[in-house]
Amino acid sequence: MEHSYRQPGTVLTDHRFTVPLDHARPDGEQIELYAREVVATGKDPAGLPWLLYLEGGPGFGARRFTGRQAWLERALADYRVLLLDQRGTGRSTPVNRQTLPLRGTPAQQAEYLAHFRADSIVRDAEALRRALTGGAPWTVLGQSFGGFCTTHYLSTAPEGLTAALITGGLPSLTATADEVYEAAYPRIERKNRAHYERYPMDVERARRIAAHLAERPAELPGGHRLTVEAFQSLGLMLGSGDGSHQLHYLLEDAFVPASAGPALSDAFLEGARAHLSFAGHPLYALLHESIYAQDPAAPTAWAAERVRAGHPRFDAAKALAGDEPLLFTGETIHPWHFAADPALAPLRETAELLAARTGWGPLYDPDRLAANEVPVAAAVYHDDMYVDTAHSLETARAIRGLRTWVTDEFEHDGVRAGGPRVLDRLLTLVRGDA
Repeated sequence: MEHSYRQPGTVLTDHRFTVPLDHARPDGEQIELYAREVVATGKDPAGLPWLLYLEGGPGFGARRFTGRQAWLERALADYRVLLLDQRGTGRSTPVNRQTLPLRGTPAQQAEYLAHFRADSIVRDAEALRRALTGGAPWTVLGQSFGGFCTTHYLSTAPEGLTAALITGGLPSLTATADEVYEAAYPRIERKNRAHYERYPMDVERARRIAAHLAERPAELPGGHRLTVEAFQSLGLMLGSGDGSHQLHYLLEDAFVPASAGPALSDAFLEGARAHLSFAGHPLYALLHESIYAQDPAAPTAWAAERVRAGHPRFDAAKALAGDEPLLFTGETIHPWHFAADPALAPLRETAELLAARTGWGPLYDPDRLAANEVPVAAAVYHDDMYVDTAHSLETARAIRGLRTWVTDEFEHDGVRAGGPRVLDRLLTLVRGDA
């Protein structure tokens, strides 16, 4: 049953759909998808074309907007918008440490999760499109991993698209997980350097916190174990628009005086927990490296961990033994995540099986993309920490007719920070007005 309700300037409608877990077996197990329709108050939805929004991730449900926040302000002028909780996220048959044991053994859980990549998400979108539009194509807006899904959409079901808009999410068509991380670590190091140039006082602060944790790992609220490596992973913040500033504010309140000497403050530990916990998005950790897997014979095999060994400047022990700044890491998932985070610890064996898995299929069709006829526009952020700019531009050249907007005005989350202006620029490009 659909429910409609109102927020400032908008009318929202809940939609629920049933789709096959495995689209190759349409009569097999079914899962539920949830999507929220948003229409501007006073507009007749029947007269508006659809825009499907695919969130970044993997593992994040669609953003919960209030009214016409961010890019919705611009989108609602022309579209009825569908905010999809991709399978396993939000209200779409969620996947987490509580639900996965219902699947059975870790091997059965890993087999289940193999159906949660971009290929399945796009087939879900096509099922929703047929149900909602009567078969008419729609426009897709893909942010980050949502852009990866959109690129797969262009490869496999372009007939479902009127246009494609991508923000910070043009993937390499061919790079392996190892190659993705070989390109990533130098970018992460540049983000560290920029942070320390902006906040030179944070060099000593970060070293002091790391030295403290090397002797006495801390327990965060909820049971998360804060080790030096976990502390370094706060560098994930450095890829967002205000992330460097937020990291600085977190570090400046790290210590308080205590009876046994300086101690990490409760405020710091709670702030760190909010950034480090995967409780709200465990699929991000479980499936992150699989979004790059396309060689049926090759497992991802903890690529970020293996590649990190070739970048010794990220070795905290070496940095602390000398006088080098401690380097934070970025969008990398490691085996220790599944020991340190109580939301992930029960899923460690499942994660190991996914890392060892072979048989992943290709996600992109270069020949079909080279013959693309769908209008496509993409925002590419200069020196994006999460998605390699060189990889994105190479892909942009490989997709026929794709128009790019390369900018250093925003970081990876530009569609959130820039809101209506970013979306308006892409719509101008895709319509050929610029």
